[in-house]
Amino acid sequence: MTATAARPGSTGAGGRAERFARPVLLAFLLVAAADLAGLLAGAETVHLVAKPLLMPLLAGYAALRGAPRLLVAALLFGWGGDVFLLADNDLAFLVGMGSFAVGHVCYLTLFGRGEGRGRAPAPLVTGAGYAVVLVVFLVLIWPDLPADLRIPLTGYSLLLTAMAWRAGVFGPYAAAGGALFLLSDALIATGIAEWPQAPAPDFWVMLTYIAAQALLTLGVLTKHRTKHKPGA
Repeated sequence: MTATAARPGSTGAGGRAERFARPVLLAFLLVAAADLAGLLAGAETVHLVAKPLLMPLLAGYAALRGAPRLLVAALLFGWGGDVFLLADNDLAFLVGMGSFAVGHVCYLTLFGRGEGRGRAPAPLVTGAGYAVVLVVFLVLIWPDLPADLRIPLTGYSLLLTAMAWRAGVFGPYAAAGGALFLLSDALIATGIAEWPQAPAPDFWVMLTYIAAQALLTLGVLTKHRTKHKPGA
């Protein structure tokens, strides 16, 4: 399937592909609901089965809608992170974090291209706000983090915060998705630091993460579709 054929409003293979987008989206929503329900019910097996299906389904939906390849790549690197984070050991955690980091680089590259196509740059005031939040959070959590994870988590947090800030160039949906991604990973970090947790902490991590990736996808697709409308 070529990029041209996948554009909204096109005919042929791209038009046929888009007809499958809605069922794939429905499958994503059903798997997400099952995963969250499983976490609330304490059904670990449901989570182990559902979590690895989420990002491939969302990436498939995005691809069928003619999304930029960088969005699809970001979602698939998120899938890699999801899979590795299912294992309960430090090496898998670091590999998973690395996979997410590559996904954030994909997002940042995509958002950078968005700025270069007539969209307003990410506001510096918002960036300053994110920077303050990041610094305060790192100062507070640093003493409670395992020593061998402090530097990797700090580097990852800088990358994630930059992604969350720059997401705003693709509109309010993407901006909200970036903020929720930051919140989701902050919840994971507080768990690593053994801070007090809300009831069912894994549920809140997955709820904010699923919403983040879905909103980022919606924001990019919305802007991408508007860009390719006739006369746009």
